[in-house]
Amino acid sequence: MKKIIFHSVSVLISLIWLVKEHQTYNPITLKGPDFLKFYFILLLGFYVSVIILTFFKETISKITIYFMIFIMVLGIVKLIRGMILVKPFGYLLVIMFFEVAVLIYFMLFYSNKKLK
Repeated sequence: MKKIIFHSVSVLISLIWLVKEHQTYNPITLKGPDFLKFYFILLLGFYVSVIILTFFKETISKITIYFMIFIMVLGIVKLIRGMILVKPFGYLLVIMFFEVAVLIYFMLFYSNKKLK
């Protein structure tokens, strides 16, 4: 339960920023630079929560992997929308590349026997 709360805080902070700055709950409708700011806040908050949990000697759980996949799906949806609308999406692609690398790192080094 503690892990869900830690990871949910990053989502909540990014949604608060979204509502405060753009008066919307839908990040997909944001223009490129604004979505990148939202996505960066979301990723930064998530990885800070992972670092805090590892500092408290908590194991990486399936919940952490699920949150990573959720964030990745959000980026993929925005990437597909950018491709359909013929908008530049290079920065998002680079961010998602690093996100996939981190996801693979967690999947390889924290195998199912370590996941709780």
